[in-house]
Amino acid sequence: SGGRLFLPWHVGVCFPGSSPVTGPKAVRGQERGCLAVQCRYTPGWESHGKWWCRGADWGNCKILVQTTAAEPEVKRDRVSIRDDRENRTFTVTTEELRLDDAGVYWCGIARVGTDHGDQVTVTVDPGKSMCVCGCVIICVFFFCFYCFWSSNFCVCLFRAIPMAYGRSQTRG
Repeated sequence: SGGRLFLPWHVGVCFPGSSPVTGPKAVRGQERGCLAVQCRYTPGWESHGKWWCRGADWGNCKILVQTTAAEPEVKRDRVSIRDDRENRTFTVTTEELRLDDAGVYWCGIARVGTDHGDQVTVTVDPGKSMCVCGCVIICVFFFCFYCFWSSNFCVCLFRAIPMAYGRSQTRG
């Protein structure tokens, strides 16, 4: 899909420096957190679709999310992709990371013929009690709601903020 052509002699072939797209070789995130992966590309590829796929075998990886020339930002389930054409980078964000999200992924550029891609290994560490993504401190009418992960759900607590001190007193 995505205009990709897979020929046996192209599968897995990647010459250093020859691809117009590069991603980090390895990234790690925390269970229940967010993971943002930034891939860069060379000039001339701004209008091409960008994609993020999963699978160790380049020829059989499953595209999870993909941009188009008309749609530079796309979200599907827990995964989103945003193409910043001015800076020639695209960022893939996965929310609510799971341990089984660990594996081999590819950031790529769609083109006629064989797409360009670069391999990224994702590691997911077991989560901690603090939530990294999705739960935040929210202050409304001199009350702060502080949310954190407890087991598999988010718990929110609140406390009053003394009016004389304002928001500076919310730091713990």
